[in-house]
Amino acid sequence: MPINKENIATQMRKGIMDYCFLIILARRRVYPSEIIAHLKQAGLSIKEATVYTVLNRLTKEGKVTYQWEESTQGPPRKYFLITPLGHEYQQATRQVWDEISGSISKLNENHP
Repeated sequence: MPINKENIATQMRKGIMDYCFLIILARRRVYPSEIIAHLKQAGLSIKEATVYTVLNRLTKEGKVTYQWEESTQGPPRKYFLITPLGHEYQQATRQVWDEISGSISKLNENHP
């Protein structure tokens, strides 16, 4: 059976998507299409429906909140921003990410 690299990439992206969203939101409040643009710029693709699924879950968990803002180009827009709990989670995830990625780098260096 051939190795499906796209399937591996999809599974890994699922595991880090919350962290990616919180990294973006830690900088400033954003509109969902901006999240897609930031992820795409970083080389991570995501479907629009997935963005709303992740944002809704993060909101329910108290890591993200939102504000409605009037728009000059149509209906009000829903902007998302990180909460203090979200900041704590993002910082803890960063520490764990740094530890794990450092360990994997060491493994790759020692075992090509």
